[in-house]
Amino acid sequence: MNLHPLLKVILKDYALPLNGDHGVAHWARVLENGLRLAEETGANVAVVSLFAVLHDSRRISEVADPQHGPRAAEFATELRGTVFDLDDQKFRLLYRACEGHTHERNHPDATIQTCWDSDRLDLGRVGIMPHPSRLCTEAAKRPETIRWADGRARFQFVPGFVVDEWEIDLEAGR
Repeated sequence: MNLHPLLKVILKDYALPLNGDHGVAHWARVLENGLRLAEETGANVAVVSLFAVLHDSRRISEVADPQHGPRAAEFATELRGTVFDLDDQKFRLLYRACEGHTHERNHPDATIQTCWDSDRLDLGRVGIMPHPSRLCTEAAKRPETIRWADGRARFQFVPGFVVDEWEIDLEAGR
């Protein structure tokens, strides 16, 4: 999925530092986590991909911002049909995943579970080791999955596609 046009729109009004705890490198790791999990969970890859770049896109604070998920869900509604397109069923999954990703523990849908796990697996960026009891999918709960994702998060790994495909230079700030 080509996320570059969506990212250009998101970053026009993004309030936080691009290289912050909830910024572009986090979104990229969430995307990689989600795609890896989706291979096993059967999650919808388009929803997982869109979630990765939208879920924290409307944060206004790196610390406490309890309404950022609902704002991201509403932002997705504004962008649907212009920057990306999903059918109604898939869009409902995306909306729900964005809206509930911070406060909810689990959901019966595998795509929403995969979205939430892909984000939670990146908690190492703020010094928190993901715990299996806080994850939804069996794929995410595996010790080797947690080690892989946590190691990347703790070392602030930036996937190469951030520069190559997304054309975002985190050092320059845009």
